[in-house]
Amino acid sequence: MILDDDGQPIFGPKDEPDIEKVAKIGLPFWLAGGYSTPQLLESAKALGAIGIQVGTLFSLAKETGLAPDLRQEVLAQLKEKTLAVRTDPFASPTGFPFKVVTINNTISESATYALRPRLCDLGYLRVPFERVPGALGYRCSAEPTHVYIRKGGEEKDALGRKCLCNGLMANIDLGNLRGDGYQELPLVTLGSDLTGVTELLKRFPNGWSALDVIDFLTQHSNNEAGSKVESWVNQ
Repeated sequence: MILDDDGQPIFGPKDEPDIEKVAKIGLPFWLAGGYSTPQLLESAKALGAIGIQVGTLFSLAKETGLAPDLRQEVLAQLKEKTLAVRTDPFASPTGFPFKVVTINNTISESATYALRPRLCDLGYLRVPFERVPGALGYRCSAEPTHVYIRKGGEEKDALGRKCLCNGLMANIDLGNLRGDGYQELPLVTLGSDLTGVTELLKRFPNGWSALDVIDFLTQHSNNEAGSKVESWVNQ
């Protein structure tokens, strides 16, 4: 992985999907990543997709599980146009880059991350390895480095790795409080394309609902999806 001067991954032509080739397979597919406006929904459908996957717009809706203080902080930064989203190559022990919001007193800050004693106590992203023939073990590049190496992992893969599991649980106010008193802190993930949420904030300065998101996205097409959701909500 090649990083720029800010430590973010540099993507190239090989990272661009061949949508035409995907469509020729003949199976239903959805497009994701930056598809946050009505125009892009229509564009995705024109390319053969049957829909889009949307995360950021819903993650900031009133029904979200995101802790209220975090949601308000993100919306405040969005309103002030100071919201910074970085593509962090070390945010996940899986090795996949994650887009992370820079917020004080969260693991997004290098100093705050450095104060966290490494621990893998949830294990949602552990990977199996063969300890001996016929016996499996599990390791995580965000666990204590010496433990990871003892299990056959390489030190370079553990450097700077964040515990995404604990960070995401803390995002919804379910962060672990360890026996030694350490409180797990959040790691807020969000898409870097803020076009859709910026428009929603203009329309709904006091916040929006999940139904508002659906109505917003489907405004240029028939509102069948919004009608179905509204019917379900009112039951």
